[in-house]
Amino acid sequence: MTSLRKLGSSGLEVFPLSLGGNVFGWTADEAQSFAVLDAYTAAGGNFVDTADSYSAFAPGNKGGESETIIGKWVKARGNRADVVVATKVSQHPDYPGLSGANIKAAADASLRRLDTDYIDLYYTHFDRPEVPVEEIVGALDELVKAGKVRSIGASNISAERLQESLDVSDRENLARYVALQPHYNLVSRDTYEGALQDVASRAGLAAVPYFSLAAGFLTGKYRPGTTVDSARAGRAGEYLKSERAARVLAALDEIAQARGAEIAAVALAWLADRPTVAAPIASARTPEQLPALLAVADLSLTDEESAKLTAASA
Repeated sequence: MTSLRKLGSSGLEVFPLSLGGNVFGWTADEAQSFAVLDAYTAAGGNFVDTADSYSAFAPGNKGGESETIIGKWVKARGNRADVVVATKVSQHPDYPGLSGANIKAAADASLRRLDTDYIDLYYTHFDRPEVPVEEIVGALDELVKAGKVRSIGASNISAERLQESLDVSDRENLARYVALQPHYNLVSRDTYEGALQDVASRAGLAAVPYFSLAAGFLTGKYRPGTTVDSARAGRAGEYLKSERAARVLAALDEIAQARGAEIAAVALAWLADRPTVAAPIASARTPEQLPALLAVADLSLTDEESAKLTAASA
């Protein structure tokens, strides 16, 4: 049985792979999404990540499709108490920004779509520097005190604004961020490592990285001269132009072959082992894509393997 990891100071315990819900209602319809969620939880998974805006970016969608599907699935399975549901605020077309009033209205809309009384982990999706941190944290604190949100987190935020937010929470005795969702993977280390990671480490925050597999590039499917039928192919293909990415892929190939493991599992294992990281996020359109991701729970890299990947991705 895979051991769960503590999510910062929240009291929440999570599986070492968070299932990304961005594909639900986009590249995975309701039936496919249910199948993926069933397979993930059957394997011991309990940490599902979504956002109120998923997937407003897809033609014909309004936003909230992913939350609605997750809500229907939880209701159908009767497993709300067993699943840690994380969602986010600021990007829904009808609820943009992080004003205090908007945060509270957006949370109520998310609760309706998720068909639940509470959100386990509620992130600010993209920071809005024009809004004072006091207003943002104050609104989140009200949601926690009302029992609508259990714990709060931040995504896409600067080290300075994160520290300022934590200082306000401590000074005013308000709810405090327990998690951070940074863009972080073997080919994108610069946005997190450094000042942001330092703040997270000092404050005891758990990092839950998104784009853990670089839009699918770190699955090893994308190679020079190959064509992949995926909605993310354009973004993943961008990495092929980089020398760093080529070095990383070569190191991943070598370790995966030696360990008899999938390339994706090795890439996730490196990330899961980084300081502050609790659980990388990865998504699957079909249950068949899940085993390579779930394998991270039981794959521990040696110090030598980890160092080889760290060096290749420098």
